[in-house]
Amino acid sequence: MRLVAILLCLAAWPANAAGLAFVLNSAAASVSVIDIARQTELRRIPALREPHHVALSPDGRELLIGDTAGNEILVLDPATGAVIRRVAVADPYQLGFSPDGHFLTVTGLARNQVDVLDPRTFSLIRRFPARSMPSHLAYSPDSSMVFVTLQGTDNLMAIDLRSMAVRWTAPIGKTPAGVIWHNNALIVANMGSDHIALVDPVDGRVIQRIVTGRGAHQLFLSPDRRILYVNNRVAGTTVALDAASLKPIRTYSVPGGPDDIAFAADGRLWITRRFAEKVAVLDPATGQATAIEVGRSPHGIWLNTKAP
Repeated sequence: MRLVAILLCLAAWPANAAGLAFVLNSAAASVSVIDIARQTELRRIPALREPHHVALSPDGRELLIGDTAGNEILVLDPATGAVIRRVAVADPYQLGFSPDGHFLTVTGLARNQVDVLDPRTFSLIRRFPARSMPSHLAYSPDSSMVFVTLQGTDNLMAIDLRSMAVRWTAPIGKTPAGVIWHNNALIVANMGSDHIALVDPVDGRVIQRIVTGRGAHQLFLSPDRRILYVNNRVAGTTVALDAASLKPIRTYSVPGGPDDIAFAADGRLWITRRFAEKVAVLDPATGQATAIEVGRSPHGIWLNTKAP
């Protein structure tokens, strides 16, 4: 009878059931672990104080979660969510590995610093004073440069990782947040306004501004690199742009402060809603979305679409 029960349970499991979603609840000091197929929260992993952003190690074996006020990076098994270790790191707000895997850059938004770390040992290579409020970062494809938005001074900072020196700092727009490298240029979301800025990575010159909506905060390129999604946190919208022309294609209503996006294998967008304690699962084809309840102020999100 027990074997029959197990077989019936397996038969009831959805064919596409695979993977976990990790949602960082920055005001609840926790990480929600969600079953992707069933869209239900399984458990919460305690953090120390204030987890915000997440990064997968180059070898795919470790999921790093930056706990800013806790001054800690929480390292999880990306397949199961098991805690592997905890590493003391000063104010890890945003974090990211260079494309070549040689550097781990951490922005300290509260401490006004940018730290370049050894990704194997987490030891400090170089600390750069960054006033004020360094938040998001992006690398050049050759890993020679890392670019950091400075929310408090409306600037973008370029750091040369070969010489370990600041190359330039340039005004970019009001309260810049998300930044990505795309088609030999930088694109920055200006949270204090209603637009994103196309920026020359050589000198920080703004080439073009594209209106997307109030509180343009974060931007994400689709897996096929054809669509650029921009989350407008104040407007409560997610805008799809043609990645080649940067022309708007469609606007989706995502109330509650849309912030970060992760892409599921079925093509849906998982979007954290900072002011709603929920994650939206959006079908970009229909515009329909379902909601999953999580902890307070959900921020970073990462999906593992491979079965544990």
